[in-house]
Amino acid sequence: MSRIYNFNPGPSTLPLAALEIAQAEFTDYKGTGMSVLEISHRSKDFEAILANTKELFRSLLGIPENYQIIFSGGGASLQFAMVPMNFIPAGASADYVVTGEWARRAFKEANIVARGRLAASSEADNFSWLPAPESWDLDPAAAYVHMTSNNTIFGTQYHQFPDLKNKYLVCDMSSDILSHQFDIKKFAMIYAGAQKNLGPSGVTVSIIRDDFAASANKGLPTMLTYDTHIKHDSLYNTPPVFPIYIMQLTLQWVKELGGLAAMEAINRKKAELVYAAIDGSDGFYRGTVRTDSRSWMNIPFRLGSEELEATFIAEAKGSRLLGLKGHRSVGGIRVSLYNAMTVEGVEKLVEFMQEFKAKH
Repeated sequence: MSRIYNFNPGPSTLPLAALEIAQAEFTDYKGTGMSVLEISHRSKDFEAILANTKELFRSLLGIPENYQIIFSGGGASLQFAMVPMNFIPAGASADYVVTGEWARRAFKEANIVARGRLAASSEADNFSWLPAPESWDLDPAAAYVHMTSNNTIFGTQYHQFPDLKNKYLVCDMSSDILSHQFDIKKFAMIYAGAQKNLGPSGVTVSIIRDDFAASANKGLPTMLTYDTHIKHDSLYNTPPVFPIYIMQLTLQWVKELGGLAAMEAINRKKAELVYAAIDGSDGFYRGTVRTDSRSWMNIPFRLGSEELEATFIAEAKGSRLLGLKGHRSVGGIRVSLYNAMTVEGVEKLVEFMQEFKAKH
């Protein structure tokens, strides 16, 4: 069976090289006579996987020693609640920049467990643009500022990040982590569900600066306390062993490509190909995002009717281009260009788009 071109928004395509290594090691990991699915999380073999995964993160992202890296379950959705539970003191609040559905959900969770304050939002314009950091209405007393770097449903992305000086900046990077270069020292914390750029679903990485971690509230449930996972090196309970293993292989693949500089160049090229096809279609394909806010990871667009969009999706599937249906809440077409999507796959999509336009 030949592999299709997988444009799914998550779980998303994974590097073929990583999958092939996992396939070769699946029933016997490095002579243990067991699969990684079977080995103990307390074993030396898994300790080595965990240590190497953390070291790859430090190397690729330039993470200083005063940041801790932890792995947990629950996805970014659990982080939406854990962050305010841990870091908003009683009677205080945190600032939230709401730029899409997942940012909106993070804001909602903050107001369930503590108090979130709206610092900026583009919801009135259907999240079609990003509020510039200099326009954010920040409370000097806010416990932290929370943002979402890339918005998968609406297709907007921050390519540059503000330096908030003495404020703690927290970022959900679930859908664009490892896609481009950035200065992690601007952040007190970043977190990301793995199923876009890092690996399979089931594991979340959180990277937390020591001073921010030290400011956490006390008396929370053990598993909902970041300090638990920091002190126990993500091994307080059984972690998602196999997803961490696949994450390690994915990070190694990025490193072998040339790291974030090389990954950024590839991602920029892929996005430019798709946007050129949209912009050069004389209105046949219509982008839904202001040009200064466009994402490299998720590109939504519309056609002349929902019926034509359904035909586009069906004919694309016939050309082995899958996962192009827009999110159910907004409809249309969505092209997800996560790290493992190849330039070849994007070129095939653009060729199909041009042929579809000529035909219809």
